[in-house]
Amino acid sequence: MNTTTISSALIDALRTAQHVVVLTGAGISAESGIPTFRDAQTGLWAQYRPEELATPEAFMSNPRLVWEWYAWRRELVSHAAPNPGHFALATLQQHIPQVTVITQNVDGFHQQAGSQTVIELHGNITRTKCFDDNTIVDQWDETDEVPPRCPSCNGLLRPDVVWFGETLPLTALDAAYAATTGCDLFLSIGTSALVHPAASLPYEALQRGTTVVEINPDATPLTGDVHYSLRGPAGVVLPALLATTWPEGG
Repeated sequence: MNTTTISSALIDALRTAQHVVVLTGAGISAESGIPTFRDAQTGLWAQYRPEELATPEAFMSNPRLVWEWYAWRRELVSHAAPNPGHFALATLQQHIPQVTVITQNVDGFHQQAGSQTVIELHGNITRTKCFDDNTIVDQWDETDEVPPRCPSCNGLLRPDVVWFGETLPLTALDAAYAATTGCDLFLSIGTSALVHPAASLPYEALQRGTTVVEINPDATPLTGDVHYSLRGPAGVVLPALLATTWPEGG
């Protein structure tokens, strides 16, 4: 990215910001080699659409199939790592008093990169919870049964992610809106701006007069409304934005 395309007004807005909220979508994880949720399936999963597997009904109908699909996806995540975009957002904490990352991704890469305040709207694929009582389960007895059973209630275990037909965790959603209403700069990064309720967050910021910046390789429904649109991958744009705003480094 050519740093001359970064507005001096945006640089000033970043330098003076007290609370930056960042909304990230599948695009930033795709740069780490994680297929976006709706990308074509591969191998034995090619016969399924993700929407056919990521529902409570699919799990109740064939829990083994759904568990094994998520085991495959967890394997993909385990062999990937945060990219320069994730690390740039973590570095932003060195310059801004408060940085809140709101993510639609379930890979945990923001935390791995060092971001301290991360709100996970769609859960985390590395965590497991009980299908029946919705509590997080860290350990369970390994048997031949797939999926394994909850050690407390004997219910089936499932990934701690939000499936189609399920509501987002209220605590996370409330925290996301609270952060958005209290920030003075909002970054929308690598998201299609189509999936609600996350897609409403930048508009909430705009209605409050907050400076909104979009970073994305492609135009989205949000592009025409933001104050600044930086076209390109997060792993390129974010490091350039930080280097231009704080050339002294740190």
